[in-house]
Amino acid sequence: MKQRPTFPARIDSSLSAAKTKAPLAVNLPQGLGMDSMAVRQRMVQKLAGQGLSDPRVLAAMGRVERHRFVDSALVNQAYEDTSLPIGLGQTISKPGVVSRMIELLCQGKEGKLGRVLEIGTGCGYQAAVLSEIATEVYSIERLRGLHEKARENLRFFRLANLHLLLGDGMLGYAQGAPYAAIIAAAGGDALPTAWTDQLAMGGRLVAPVEQRAAGGARGAGGVAAQALVVVDKTSQGLHQTILEAVHFVPLKSGLA
Repeated sequence: MKQRPTFPARIDSSLSAAKTKAPLAVNLPQGLGMDSMAVRQRMVQKLAGQGLSDPRVLAAMGRVERHRFVDSALVNQAYEDTSLPIGLGQTISKPGVVSRMIELLCQGKEGKLGRVLEIGTGCGYQAAVLSEIATEVYSIERLRGLHEKARENLRFFRLANLHLLLGDGMLGYAQGAPYAAIIAAAGGDALPTAWTDQLAMGGRLVAPVEQRAAGGARGAGGVAAQALVVVDKTSQGLHQTILEAVHFVPLKSGLA
């Protein structure tokens, strides 16, 4: 039997307490009233209206308080279907995009997902949603400032199955492999080999990937368009499906 990895010191050990069963309606930012539950449910209804149908994902989106992951000045926009700045040139993804990508991970799977690797923790919101639908989540972030922000944001939730790492996401996290699912919140011109190597047989990877025009030309401003890509790892090899256009921050290597 493969020995489970020994977590490095960079993983947030403060998240090892028992998971809170339901969000607490205390200390909510001004503008959301006494409880954000009604606002979250309206967001979930809109997501369902846009085609989101997996009950596991709908429930997770309804439970995780997105306003805890955005700056106080933007809190009144927390439950709108829009991306918001979180500092260091990064953004928190739209609820519609988060739910769409997680639903793709869950497609064809019953019950909870197994071990999931998230590339790009950001402010920690998507990691929190993933923790609701997976047995274990490893989330890696290359920007120290965002890694620390995510640790602070997630401290309130006390998620025992979520492990935060500071590291180069392009390398994945081999110590936790194989993963039932891998999800990326940044897009490059190709999927790193480390990701597909660390994906379990029968596992699925969902990530944005740059799509070049004919002749390899980039779009306006020299920026390549991105599309959502799903990769399934089968005994016959890797099966790739290209879906709709998306817009994510660029995938970069190294720590900063």
